[in-house]
Amino acid sequence: MDRLTEMEAFATVVDQGGFTDAARKMGISKSAVSKHVASLEARLGARLLNRTTRRVSPTDIGLAYYDRARRVLNDAGEADNLVAAMQSAPLGILRIAVPTDFGAAQLSPVLGEFLNRYPEVSVNMVLKNRYVEMISEGFDLAIRMGEMDDSSLRARKICEATQRLIASPTYLEREGRPTRIDDLSNHRLLYYSHNAASSVWRITAPSGEVRQVRSSSWFSINDGQSLLNAAISGLGIAYLPSFLYAPAMKENLVQDVIPDLPPEIQSIYAVYPSGRYTQPKVRAVIDFLLEKFGNRTADDW
Repeated sequence: MDRLTEMEAFATVVDQGGFTDAARKMGISKSAVSKHVASLEARLGARLLNRTTRRVSPTDIGLAYYDRARRVLNDAGEADNLVAAMQSAPLGILRIAVPTDFGAAQLSPVLGEFLNRYPEVSVNMVLKNRYVEMISEGFDLAIRMGEMDDSSLRARKICEATQRLIASPTYLEREGRPTRIDDLSNHRLLYYSHNAASSVWRITAPSGEVRQVRSSSWFSINDGQSLLNAAISGLGIAYLPSFLYAPAMKENLVQDVIPDLPPEIQSIYAVYPSGRYTQPKVRAVIDFLLEKFGNRTADDW
């Protein structure tokens, strides 16, 4: 007889507490369940169940075998689910949490193509400048930047960006160009204001030392594009990722303030709840993100 069927019959008898209920659960006759269990015991050379006229219970050996058998059966079920999921079409509501700047500047312009490609999927994108609780807040996917520290989530690296000090040529001509990190204390600095940590810049010096720059901000706002606009208009120096500043730098609207500083590389990840298999809609959007952004190097935006 089939080993998995024998295991399933035995485990179901233990779960249901008897052959009659196990037969009903499996949709086969009581005698068939009994034959499967008897065949299993004969093959193993051990008695797995104590049988009386009133009840059926596992022996000590049967209880130990049940634990392992249940794992095998669960794994087999997950394998079947995996194949079914990989063959099914993406559908349903896809909830994505995305940092505000990346979502507005990069993801929003391309999501229409994704929706046209997968008409059975609808997207609910939420822009948040904080780490969301994937499970409790009901998100299927989140975009995160920097190091991943949540081991309960799966992560797929999508691309990289750099973080640089940028300012307009007009500002640098008017105020002078700083040549060292220490010079920034004499300049007008433009900050994000979405949290306390954003008012402190961590910048790597040419020596490799990480320096903290803190100053009373001349201008602060909780939107990256507005911060870039402020830098373009000559209000001061901003510290922004390349997916925001790159187009303006190509047009010489802003410049790298201290070119000698090593670039700060930020990895951008798609993260999603861990599990034995990935939902088709999640797998589809990850593949789409890799298609759109996977060939981007840190400064290639």
